[in-house]
Amino acid sequence: MNLTQEDWVSQYEADDNAVILDVRTEAEVNEGMIPNAVNIDIYEGQGFIDKLAALDKSKNYYVYCRSGARSAKACDVMNELGFENAYNLLGGFLEWDGEVV
Repeated sequence: MNLTQEDWVSQYEADDNAVILDVRTEAEVNEGMIPNAVNIDIYEGQGFIDKLAALDKSKNYYVYCRSGARSAKACDVMNELGFENAYNLLGGFLEWDGEVV
């Protein structure tokens, strides 16, 4: 499900079962990331799928990338793997105006 930054943040902050998932490359992550995010690079191919499959499907995942395209794809893959709650950040990190580490 695609969420605007405002909805993504407010829903995440009210969610006691939330995980932030960053699907960007290591080089992109080194430029900064949203605090407490877990990074799994979508370009790892089967490795990406294997790492997703190892995640707790009972959690709610708030997913982002640089612009929102890869994270939308990641949410689709997660849905195929049985994740019920994967939320894509529209506009991605490029439009993020929250805290960065």
